[in-house]
Amino acid sequence: MSIEGDNADVLETSATSDQLYFPESGELQLTIRSILAGSVVGGVVACTNIYIGLKIGWTFGASITSAVIAYALFSVFKSKLSVLETNTVQTAGSAAGYMSSAAGLVAPIPALMLLGIEFHWFHLLLWTISAAFLGVFFAIPLRHQMVVTEKLRFPSGTATAETILAMNSNAGEATSKAWVLLIFGVIAGALSLAAHFIPAFESPPLHEWFPGIAWLGVLATWGFTVYLGPSLLGAGFLIGPRVVLSLLAGAIISWGILGPIAQEQGWAPGKVMSYADGPRGWLLWPGVALMVSEALGALLLSWKTFFNAFKMIFEAKNDLDTEPNRSENVPLSWCIGGLTLGTILTTVITSTMFGIAWYLVLIAIFLSAILSIVACRSVGETDINPIGGMGKVTQLVFGGLAPGSLTTNLMTAAITSAGASQAGDMITDLKTGHLLGASPKKQLIAQLCGIVFGIIFCLPVYYVFTKAYKLGSEQMPAPAAMAWKAMAEVLNEGFSALPAMAPQAIVIAAVIGFLLACLGRIKSIKSFVPSGLALGIAFIIPAHFSLVMFYGMLIWLIWLAVAPKQVERYNFALSSGLIAGEGLMGIVKAVLTILEIDHTIFGL
Repeated sequence: MSIEGDNADVLETSATSDQLYFPESGELQLTIRSILAGSVVGGVVACTNIYIGLKIGWTFGASITSAVIAYALFSVFKSKLSVLETNTVQTAGSAAGYMSSAAGLVAPIPALMLLGIEFHWFHLLLWTISAAFLGVFFAIPLRHQMVVTEKLRFPSGTATAETILAMNSNAGEATSKAWVLLIFGVIAGALSLAAHFIPAFESPPLHEWFPGIAWLGVLATWGFTVYLGPSLLGAGFLIGPRVVLSLLAGAIISWGILGPIAQEQGWAPGKVMSYADGPRGWLLWPGVALMVSEALGALLLSWKTFFNAFKMIFEAKNDLDTEPNRSENVPLSWCIGGLTLGTILTTVITSTMFGIAWYLVLIAIFLSAILSIVACRSVGETDINPIGGMGKVTQLVFGGLAPGSLTTNLMTAAITSAGASQAGDMITDLKTGHLLGASPKKQLIAQLCGIVFGIIFCLPVYYVFTKAYKLGSEQMPAPAAMAWKAMAEVLNEGFSALPAMAPQAIVIAAVIGFLLACLGRIKSIKSFVPSGLALGIAFIIPAHFSLVMFYGMLIWLIWLAVAPKQVERYNFALSSGLIAGEGLMGIVKAVLTILEIDHTIFGL
């Protein structure tokens, strides 16, 4: 789930969908420096996305971050990027940054690991490359209809184009934003490293410092402790009051009310944080039901998007020759070749690596193609890519086609989510490129390069994190993976395998999630309707993770009241710095954990 998607209203711009910039003849576009700069920055974002994604189940886009940082760095060294080069940077950067979700490293792959299924890194590398490339080539044929003919909004793509043009006219502001990002990144990294050796810096144990205050101990038992992680604090600046307050409400309802009731009534008599027989394992089920029902409800209620997507398939005409510079359009042979190669690779690798019948893989690829069209249209109309909902649709389909196989259920859904993720990203980048007069052919090359770099960056980091920390632990709750795993288990084993009263809780939560999706369609109250996704995630992650994002929102609101112009100018840079700083230091901390170098060396 992209934070850009959640804040679609913030990203709306006043620009029209018509071309905003007309490049000069011979203007630089696809250069080695622009591809490397975008790929490296995007690769860094991919690494931080794995860290924060395994904590709270969200990932962040890299388009604007890549463009701002690269443009500012080149400006400092008196080597200014052109508008089209900056667009190449953001194209490669966004492709690399989204590989954390496109590779399934936040949800389906860790879900398999939670089920005890391991696989060689080289096999995962091959599968990731093939599945991600499919999504890119799904999007290319949709460009003309969605971007050129219908001129869909694509708010994030338009915002990125305007950001690039603004930087080009005011390089000094871009440099100052980059400095803010760098400074707060260093601060966050330093605090995170210090907390590795002195945990009280990040998690002050107030209940131990003040043992005479009994209620502090009770709150701590249920996870209501003080936690000051910079990345989640920064996330509170970005995701908006509606989502943050939904997380807070979800934490109070789950860990403050339902959890104690479940333990007291004997539905979950074990220790609070036990998945086997404790409240944590019980709360997982209504939390997943909230997430899944709202996601599926939103898809069902978006029937117009489905209708328009399928209508487009049958009515769209091949009128690419009406475009200026049509020689820069992606040749049909490239699309056919890319789709053919991607299909063969995905089928061969998935069937041999995971033991899934080849015809089931082909069905999954077909579903991925159809749902990627819907995803692209959803991004164009609403700026939201419903990756989670797409994956759940595939899980439901294969729950009927291949009952009894958790691996088939998860990996076929992973193919769908990978396709939807990269297709949505590619079509958004093509919107930005269209507004700036860029070459789609060169953007495709930049996208493919970004994917390769994203994989090179994020796969080793994923293995470092999962070796250092246990998935499902307090350090790495992996809520999205828990949701995918739970969905597969319910489809495989049925409700009879659930804890006492969990089926009833699932039904109630599912109804609430669907009602929230319905209420969210009413524009007049949309901003006040809680997020079912955020509510559900709060049931799965420890309560202090939700609280720290609430602290971040409070700081952001105070800053907004005191200096609204500064917030408008530096909010994205500051919050991104906090997220990236802790995310990158998280890699260092994971290595230190593997080497058993931690706070115990000080006797703490």
